[in-house]
Amino acid sequence: MGGLKKHRFSPLWSGAAAGLANGLFGAGGGMLLLPLLSRTTELKQHELFACSVCIILPLSLVSAGVYSLRGGSFLPDAVPYLIGGAVGGAIAGLTLKKLPTKWLHRALGVFILWGGFRLLTL
Repeated sequence: MGGLKKHRFSPLWSGAAAGLANGLFGAGGGMLLLPLLSRTTELKQHELFACSVCIILPLSLVSAGVYSLRGGSFLPDAVPYLIGGAVGGAIAGLTLKKLPTKWLHRALGVFILWGGFRLLTL
């Protein structure tokens, strides 16, 4: 496991940026975290992806809690996605180390481009 490196982006500010993106957009926190973690830690590529997921879960829970406390109601609509997401997450966790880093980067790039295109065409 890698430790922290000295960098102008501290873990606190990196986490704050990821939390802000995650809370505002419901996504994007992990996309911010990957480059920030690579600059601020000595983690290997596969560890970066796993660490990002571990950080996003609590950030998402905080955002969902605040949204819920402010009167939002989303849980009934979310349950079917949670079940499928748990299955997909388990499969990803089991296969992450087997996938070449190059393909992880490409897949993430495709998802980012696809998501950006969809947002621009709304």
